[in-house]
Amino acid sequence: MLWFQGNSMQRAKYCFQLFLRNLSASKTVLPVLTLFTKEPCPLCDEAKEVLEPYKNRFVLQEVDITLPENSVWYERYKFDIPVFHLNGQFLMMHRVNISKLEKQLQKLEQQGAGG
Repeated sequence: MLWFQGNSMQRAKYCFQLFLRNLSASKTVLPVLTLFTKEPCPLCDEAKEVLEPYKNRFVLQEVDITLPENSVWYERYKFDIPVFHLNGQFLMMHRVNISKLEKQLQKLEQQGAGG
């Protein structure tokens, strides 16, 4: 299931533009780590700090769940942010689980390397 399913076409176009930008920037397409957030979100700010050392291994895309076009995500995650999806698949919520993130990134990197 794609992360933008049930969401606006604008969101789908944005994701595709990110994909194309990554594709043209390097031979290896980086995975997209989507952060579902809102303002204020101290846990989201903390999570972004924890992710800082890994930022060269993914593209961080933030989705503000309070925007009207993201009402589906608001209903799903309003009590659970921050929530993270990796390449459109749920990964974790509330706090960054580094071991889970590392495991999934390594799996994607191995797949990208033909392994």
